[in-house]
Amino acid sequence: MNIGDTLFNSIKGTFNPSGNSLTGVGGIITLFLNIAFVLSGLILLFFFIMGGIGMIGSAGQSDPQKAEQAKKTITSAVIGFVIVFTSYWIVKLISSLLGIQNLIF
Repeated sequence: MNIGDTLFNSIKGTFNPSGNSLTGVGGIITLFLNIAFVLSGLILLFFFIMGGIGMIGSAGQSDPQKAEQAKKTITSAVIGFVIVFTSYWIVKLISSLLGIQNLIF
């Protein structure tokens, strides 16, 4: 069993479920976009959790600055979500207009 081939095929199946080859510029862009969207979702989740913990932690304190910072964190996470969501659909639209199949998931 070749561990490198097994790992690469596992990664290819996860981020490129269509099974297209990852050769060429298109395959590399597809892999990059899929990984970028997954990572941005994980980062978004992290900031939502951190903002929520900040809101809970500042609930009983007399320092309103901590609550304001937690609100800013959550607001920034929502703005980031809108940007990622919009960019996802723009990429889908461009791939549809150009006739590129399975550019993203």
